[in-house]
Amino acid sequence: MTLLSYEIFSQIIEQGSFAKAAEYMHLTPSAVSHAVSSMEEEIGTAVFVRDKNGIKLTATGEQLYPYIRKILQANNGLNQTLDNMRGLETGFVKIGCTNTVCLAWMPDIITGFNKIHPNIQLQIFQGSYTDVCEWAKRGSIDIGIISEKACEGLEFEALYKDELLCVSPKGFFDENITRITPEELKNQPFVVQQDSYNKDVNSYLYEHQLEVRANCHILDEQSTIAMVQCGAGLSIMPTLFIKTNTANVDTYPLEPKEYRVLGICYSDKALLSTAAQALSSHIREYIDSWEQE
Repeated sequence: MTLLSYEIFSQIIEQGSFAKAAEYMHLTPSAVSHAVSSMEEEIGTAVFVRDKNGIKLTATGEQLYPYIRKILQANNGLNQTLDNMRGLETGFVKIGCTNTVCLAWMPDIITGFNKIHPNIQLQIFQGSYTDVCEWAKRGSIDIGIISEKACEGLEFEALYKDELLCVSPKGFFDENITRITPEELKNQPFVVQQDSYNKDVNSYLYEHQLEVRANCHILDEQSTIAMVQCGAGLSIMPTLFIKTNTANVDTYPLEPKEYRVLGICYSDKALLSTAAQALSSHIREYIDSWEQE
Protein backbone atom coordinates (compact mmCIF):
# COMPACT_ATOMS: atom_id res chain seq x y z
CA MET A 1 0.00 0.00 0.00
CA THR A 2 1.15 3.54 -0.78
CA LEU A 3 0.89 6.81 1.09
CA LEU A 4 -1.63 7.97 -1.53
CA SER A 5 -3.87 4.98 -0.79
CA TYR A 6 -3.74 5.87 2.90
CA GLU A 7 -4.71 9.46 2.11
CA ILE A 8 -7.61 8.26 -0.06
CA PHE A 9 -8.76 5.89 2.68
CA SER A 10 -8.71 8.71 5.24
CA GLN A 11 -10.48 11.23 3.00
CA ILE A 12 -13.28 8.81 2.17
CA ILE A 13 -14.01 8.59 5.90
CA GLU A 14 -13.71 12.34 6.50
CA GLN A 15 -15.69 13.37 3.41
CA GLY A 16 -18.32 10.64 3.81
CA SER A 17 -18.25 9.26 0.27
CA PHE A 18 -15.99 8.13 -2.57
CA ALA A 19 -17.22 10.95 -4.82
CA LYS A 20 -16.56 13.71 -2.28
CA ALA A 21 -13.12 12.28 -1.49
CA ALA A 22 -12.28 12.28 -5.22
CA GLU A 23 -13.45 15.89 -5.56
CA TYR A 24 -11.51 16.99 -2.46
CA MET A 25 -8.30 15.32 -3.64
CA HIS A 26 -8.74 16.39 -7.28
CA LEU A 27 -8.81 12.77 -8.44
CA THR A 28 -11.20 10.93 -10.72
CA PRO A 29 -13.83 8.73 -9.02
CA SER A 30 -12.37 5.71 -10.82
CA ALA A 31 -8.91 6.45 -9.38
CA VAL A 32 -10.37 6.48 -5.85
CA SER A 33 -12.31 3.26 -6.44
CA HIS A 34 -9.22 1.59 -7.93
CA ALA A 35 -7.09 2.61 -4.92
CA VAL A 36 -9.62 1.12 -2.50
CA SER A 37 -9.98 -2.06 -4.56
CA SER A 38 -6.19 -2.48 -4.63
CA MET A 39 -6.01 -1.97 -0.87
CA GLU A 40 -8.78 -4.51 -0.25
CA GLU A 41 -7.15 -7.00 -2.61
CA GLU A 42 -3.82 -6.64 -0.81
CA ILE A 43 -5.44 -7.01 2.63
CA GLY A 44 -7.69 -9.83 1.52
CA THR A 45 -10.95 -8.37 2.79
CA ALA A 46 -13.19 -5.31 2.42
CA VAL A 47 -12.48 -2.13 4.36
CA PHE A 48 -15.69 -0.26 3.45
CA VAL A 49 -19.35 -1.16 3.31
CA ARG A 50 -21.36 0.87 0.81
CA ASP A 51 -25.15 1.17 1.02
CA LYS A 52 -27.93 3.69 0.37
CA ASN A 53 -26.97 5.61 3.53
CA GLY A 54 -23.37 6.12 2.42
CA ILE A 55 -20.20 4.36 3.53
CA LYS A 56 -18.97 2.93 6.80
CA LEU A 57 -15.91 1.00 7.87
CA THR A 58 -15.88 -2.75 8.22
CA ALA A 59 -14.34 -4.30 11.33
CA THR A 60 -11.07 -4.57 9.39
CA GLY A 61 -11.30 -0.92 8.35
CA GLU A 62 -11.89 0.13 11.98
CA GLN A 63 -8.74 -1.73 13.01
CA LEU A 64 -6.63 -0.15 10.28
CA TYR A 65 -7.85 3.43 10.62
CA PRO A 66 -5.89 4.48 13.77
CA TYR A 67 -2.64 3.17 12.27
CA ILE A 68 -3.27 4.88 8.94
CA ARG A 69 -4.02 8.17 10.71
CA LYS A 70 -0.75 7.90 12.65
CA ILE A 71 1.18 7.30 9.42
CA LEU A 72 -0.44 10.37 7.84
CA GLN A 73 0.20 12.46 10.96
CA ALA A 74 3.85 11.40 10.98
CA ASN A 75 4.17 12.23 7.28
CA ASN A 76 2.55 15.62 7.84
CA GLY A 77 4.93 16.27 10.73
CA LEU A 78 7.91 15.28 8.57
CA ASN A 79 6.88 17.63 5.77
CA GLN A 80 6.35 20.50 8.19
CA THR A 81 9.74 19.89 9.79
CA LEU A 82 11.39 19.99 6.36
CA ASP A 83 9.57 23.24 5.59
CA ASN A 84 10.78 24.70 8.88
CA MET A 85 14.34 23.72 8.02
CA ARG A 86 13.94 25.66 4.78
CA GLY A 87 12.63 28.64 6.74
CA LEU A 88 8.99 28.10 5.82
CA GLU A 89 6.50 27.83 8.69
CA THR A 90 3.48 26.15 7.17
CA GLY A 91 0.97 23.39 7.85
CA PHE A 92 -2.51 22.86 9.20
CA VAL A 93 -3.87 21.76 12.57
CA LYS A 94 -7.23 20.23 13.43
CA ILE A 95 -8.50 20.98 16.92
CA GLY A 96 -11.62 19.62 18.61
CA CYS A 97 -13.42 21.36 21.47
CA THR A 98 -16.72 21.59 23.29
CA ASN A 99 -19.32 24.33 23.03
CA THR A 100 -18.11 26.26 26.09
CA VAL A 101 -14.47 26.24 24.99
CA CYS A 102 -15.54 27.32 21.51
CA LEU A 103 -17.45 30.27 22.97
CA ALA A 104 -15.06 31.37 25.69
CA TRP A 105 -11.56 30.70 24.36
CA MET A 106 -11.35 29.79 20.70
CA PRO A 107 -12.01 33.23 19.14
CA ASP A 108 -9.05 34.76 21.00
CA ILE A 109 -6.87 31.67 20.50
CA ILE A 110 -7.48 31.68 16.74
CA THR A 111 -6.93 35.43 16.40
CA GLY A 112 -3.72 35.41 18.44
CA PHE A 113 -2.32 32.29 16.75
CA ASN A 114 -3.02 33.61 13.25
CA LYS A 115 -1.08 36.80 14.01
CA ILE A 116 1.98 34.79 15.06
CA HIS A 117 1.67 31.95 12.53
CA PRO A 118 -0.19 33.34 9.49
CA ASN A 119 0.78 30.40 7.25
CA ILE A 120 -0.58 27.68 9.56
CA GLN A 121 -4.23 26.88 8.88
CA LEU A 122 -6.52 25.94 11.77
CA GLN A 123 -9.61 23.76 11.43
CA ILE A 124 -12.03 23.78 14.38
CA PHE A 125 -14.40 20.91 15.15
CA GLN A 126 -17.04 21.42 17.85
CA GLY A 127 -18.64 18.45 19.58
CA SER A 128 -19.39 16.71 22.85
CA TYR A 129 -16.77 15.26 25.18
CA THR A 130 -17.35 11.87 23.57
CA ASP A 131 -17.02 13.31 20.05
CA VAL A 132 -13.71 15.05 20.79
CA CYS A 133 -12.32 11.99 22.56
CA GLU A 134 -13.21 9.70 19.65
CA TRP A 135 -11.87 12.16 17.06
CA ALA A 136 -8.54 12.29 18.90
CA LYS A 137 -8.32 8.50 19.22
CA ARG A 138 -9.05 8.04 15.51
CA GLY A 139 -6.65 10.78 14.46
CA SER A 140 -9.38 12.94 12.91
CA ILE A 141 -8.05 15.85 14.99
CA ASP A 142 -4.53 16.63 16.16
CA ILE A 143 -5.47 17.92 19.60
CA GLY A 144 -8.61 18.36 21.67
CA ILE A 145 -9.65 20.50 24.63
CA ILE A 146 -11.92 18.58 27.00
CA SER A 147 -12.41 17.68 30.66
CA GLU A 148 -10.02 15.27 32.32
CA LYS A 149 -12.94 13.05 33.38
CA ALA A 150 -13.86 12.56 29.72
CA CYS A 151 -10.31 11.88 28.56
CA GLU A 152 -10.35 8.09 28.36
CA GLY A 153 -7.33 6.39 26.81
CA LEU A 154 -5.64 9.63 25.73
CA GLU A 155 -2.67 11.64 26.89
CA PHE A 156 -3.88 14.64 28.88
CA GLU A 157 -2.27 17.92 29.94
CA ALA A 158 -4.26 19.87 32.55
CA LEU A 159 -4.68 23.60 31.89
CA TYR A 160 -7.51 25.08 33.93
CA LYS A 161 -9.66 24.36 36.99
CA ASP A 162 -13.19 25.47 36.15
CA GLU A 163 -15.46 25.78 39.18
CA LEU A 164 -18.94 24.26 38.87
CA LEU A 165 -21.89 26.38 40.00
CA CYS A 166 -25.53 25.70 40.79
CA VAL A 167 -27.74 27.69 38.43
CA SER A 168 -31.37 28.34 39.38
CA PRO A 169 -34.34 30.37 38.17
CA LYS A 170 -34.49 33.81 39.75
CA GLY A 171 -35.75 33.64 43.33
CA PHE A 172 -35.86 29.83 43.46
CA PHE A 173 -33.86 29.68 46.71
CA ASP A 174 -34.29 31.75 49.87
CA GLU A 175 -32.43 35.05 49.67
CA ASN A 176 -30.30 34.11 52.70
CA ILE A 177 -28.75 31.14 50.88
CA THR A 178 -25.28 31.88 49.53
CA ARG A 179 -24.01 28.34 48.85
CA ILE A 180 -25.71 25.14 47.74
CA THR A 181 -25.04 21.82 49.45
CA PRO A 182 -25.85 18.35 48.10
CA GLU A 183 -28.70 18.12 50.61
CA GLU A 184 -30.40 21.15 49.07
CA LEU A 185 -30.27 19.54 45.62
CA LYS A 186 -32.00 16.29 46.59
CA ASN A 187 -35.17 15.56 44.63
CA GLN A 188 -35.13 18.98 42.99
CA PRO A 189 -36.31 19.44 39.39
CA PHE A 190 -33.25 19.41 37.15
CA VAL A 191 -32.26 20.35 33.63
CA VAL A 192 -29.57 17.86 32.64
CA GLN A 193 -27.31 17.50 29.63
CA GLN A 194 -26.58 14.16 28.03
CA ASP A 195 -23.69 12.21 29.55
CA SER A 196 -21.50 12.71 26.48
CA TYR A 197 -21.61 16.46 27.23
CA ASN A 198 -21.69 16.44 31.00
CA LYS A 199 -19.46 13.81 32.61
CA ASP A 200 -18.30 16.18 35.35
CA VAL A 201 -21.82 17.02 36.55
CA ASN A 202 -22.96 13.41 36.39
CA SER A 203 -19.87 12.44 38.38
CA TYR A 204 -20.81 15.04 41.02
CA LEU A 205 -24.37 13.73 41.27
CA TYR A 206 -23.14 10.15 41.56
CA GLU A 207 -20.47 11.01 44.15
CA HIS A 208 -23.05 12.65 46.41
CA GLN A 209 -25.71 10.00 45.69
CA LEU A 210 -28.11 12.64 44.48
CA GLU A 211 -31.38 11.63 42.92
CA VAL A 212 -32.76 14.49 40.90
CA ARG A 213 -35.95 14.84 38.88
CA ALA A 214 -34.72 15.40 35.34
CA ASN A 215 -37.37 17.52 33.64
CA CYS A 216 -35.32 18.33 30.54
CA HIS A 217 -32.60 16.36 28.72
CA ILE A 218 -30.53 18.86 26.77
CA LEU A 219 -27.53 18.82 24.42
CA ASP A 220 -25.91 22.25 24.79
CA GLU A 221 -25.29 24.85 27.48
CA GLN A 222 -27.31 27.63 25.82
CA SER A 223 -30.44 25.49 25.78
CA THR A 224 -29.76 24.32 29.32
CA ILE A 225 -29.57 27.81 30.78
CA ALA A 226 -32.62 28.88 28.75
CA MET A 227 -34.61 26.04 30.34
CA VAL A 228 -33.38 27.08 33.80
CA GLN A 229 -34.32 30.69 33.15
CA CYS A 230 -37.88 29.76 32.21
CA GLY A 231 -38.29 27.81 35.47
CA ALA A 232 -37.92 24.23 34.24
CA GLY A 233 -35.44 23.35 36.99
CA LEU A 234 -31.94 23.70 38.40
CA SER A 235 -28.67 22.86 36.73
CA ILE A 236 -24.98 22.60 37.53
CA MET A 237 -22.83 24.44 35.03
CA PRO A 238 -19.18 25.51 34.64
CA THR A 239 -18.15 29.06 35.53
CA LEU A 240 -16.46 29.35 32.13
CA PHE A 241 -19.83 29.15 30.39
CA ILE A 242 -21.60 31.43 32.87
CA LYS A 243 -19.04 34.15 32.05
CA THR A 244 -20.11 34.04 28.39
CA ASN A 245 -23.85 34.24 29.11
CA THR A 246 -26.25 37.01 30.12
CA ALA A 247 -29.24 34.88 31.14
CA ASN A 248 -31.40 36.18 34.00
CA VAL A 249 -30.65 33.43 36.52
CA ASP A 250 -29.14 33.04 39.99
CA THR A 251 -25.80 31.29 40.47
CA TYR A 252 -24.38 29.77 43.65
CA PRO A 253 -21.06 28.13 44.57
CA LEU A 254 -21.34 24.49 45.59
CA GLU A 255 -20.41 23.43 49.13
CA PRO A 256 -18.03 21.65 49.12
CA LYS A 257 -16.56 23.27 46.01
CA GLU A 258 -16.46 21.20 42.84
CA TYR A 259 -14.37 21.69 39.71
CA ARG A 260 -13.85 20.26 36.27
CA VAL A 261 -10.29 20.19 34.95
CA LEU A 262 -9.96 21.29 31.33
CA GLY A 263 -6.88 20.47 29.31
CA ILE A 264 -5.38 19.37 26.02
CA CYS A 265 -5.73 15.76 24.95
CA TYR A 266 -3.63 13.91 22.37
CA SER A 267 -3.71 10.50 20.77
CA ASP A 268 0.10 10.46 20.75
CA LYS A 269 1.95 13.63 21.71
CA ALA A 270 5.18 12.29 20.20
CA LEU A 271 3.57 12.35 16.73
CA LEU A 272 2.39 15.96 16.88
CA SER A 273 3.47 18.02 13.90
CA THR A 274 5.48 21.19 14.39
CA ALA A 275 2.34 23.23 13.68
CA ALA A 276 0.31 21.28 16.25
CA GLN A 277 3.08 21.73 18.81
CA ALA A 278 3.05 25.46 18.13
CA LEU A 279 -0.72 25.59 18.68
CA SER A 280 -0.46 23.58 21.91
CA SER A 281 2.15 26.02 23.23
CA HIS A 282 0.02 28.98 22.21
CA ILE A 283 -3.04 27.54 23.99
CA ARG A 284 -1.04 27.02 27.19
CA GLU A 285 0.27 30.60 27.06
CA TYR A 286 -3.21 31.95 26.35
CA ILE A 287 -4.82 30.12 29.29
CA ASP A 288 -2.03 31.27 31.62
CA SER A 289 -2.59 34.91 30.65
CA TRP A 290 -6.41 34.49 30.66
CA GLU A 291 -6.36 33.23 34.25
CA GLN A 292 -4.35 36.26 35.36
CA GLU A 293 -6.82 38.78 33.92
